[in-house]
Amino acid sequence: MNDPSAIFEIIHSLVSQPESRLSVSEMCRTAGVSRSGYYAWVKAAPMREAQEEQDRKDFDIIPEAYQWRGYSKGAKGIYMRLLHMDPPVVMNVKKIRRLMDKYNLSCPIRKANPYRRIARALKTSNAADNLIQREFECYGPRCLHIPSHLIPEPRSSR
Repeated sequence: MNDPSAIFEIIHSLVSQPESRLSVSEMCRTAGVSRSGYYAWVKAAPMREAQEEQDRKDFDIIPEAYQWRGYSKGAKGIYMRLLHMDPPVVMNVKKIRRLMDKYNLSCPIRKANPYRRIARALKTSNAADNLIQREFECYGPRCLHIPSHLIPEPRSSR
């Protein structure tokens, strides 16, 4: 459990019990989090609740744009649909993606083009047979391979 907010939540639930004799500083030391971080987390609780309420309100608009015209869309399609709604809703694409991840709304991945798959199956290999028995691999350091058909034949002296 590396998430500090989860640790702070556990500490808060233990400390807020009426018969608890546990101290916040001892629990924070045991959990490996800072005491000031815990108190900052407690102080930020109303802001977290307001953010959660705002996220819920913003997400209520997204499914309408997601299902517009009967098929689901990705974050960019939702963004464009929100801009063209009446009245226009301006929402950042990153926020749309964050809300889609948060509320498990996903766009199905586009299917592969079946005609391209058929064309690949019918396509034969581009590699030709090695009719002249050329060596394509060169071994060793600084090996310069010159194909045999490019090496000039020695001249005969008369």
